[in-house]
Amino acid sequence: MSDPVLNLQGITKTYNKGKPTAVDVLRGVDLSVATGEVVALVAPSGAGKSTLLHIAGLLDTADAGAVTLAGQDMTRQSDRKRTAARRTQVGFIYQFHHLLPEFTALENIVLPQLSAGVARSDADARARDLLAQVGVDHRADHRPAALSGGEQQRVAFCRALANAPRLLLADEPTGNLDPDTADQVFDTLIGLVRDTGLSALIATHNLELAARMDRTVALESGQLTVR
Repeated sequence: MSDPVLNLQGITKTYNKGKPTAVDVLRGVDLSVATGEVVALVAPSGAGKSTLLHIAGLLDTADAGAVTLAGQDMTRQSDRKRTAARRTQVGFIYQFHHLLPEFTALENIVLPQLSAGVARSDADARARDLLAQVGVDHRADHRPAALSGGEQQRVAFCRALANAPRLLLADEPTGNLDPDTADQVFDTLIGLVRDTGLSALIATHNLELAARMDRTVALESGQLTVR
């Protein structure tokens, strides 16, 4: 069996550390995500799921514990190496699409590739291919304001996959959509993940969506439990 794409060991995180208002958000969290595995993370609002995702994706650091990404211990790496790993190994999706409004759908997917050193022609070709996979290639030249909510989120999916990451981290990726659209968009997301062999950790409040993933873990009182 191959090594997990993501391995978290003993992750702790406290806000307002040393103050009377200190909050232990994460208390010794252990979690592994295998190659090609899709894991649902369920938690009530304020339980720390976004913090956990940010630590897993190297956007934040833990107070204690280790983060291993694609076989490399990232715990004590320099900011430069963490940034490089985040750019090439991790894709992020949020509840709101966060597309750049002044750029077209195509350009929003091209830009992260250019930042990674991909040639413009190759970046354009990959962006168009990704848009075709999610069924919005006919909207490539439209800016986000001209797209529906579901179309915007599909473009955000493509942007997250632009640099062919190993790990996808999603924080309530359908939470901003109506139920019917959310279901359709989730099908698109899972299809992309399965087709590309990605590993994914997806935070959601929707237990029906969670049940469609490979397994579910719950964050409660700063610790993970298996459901």
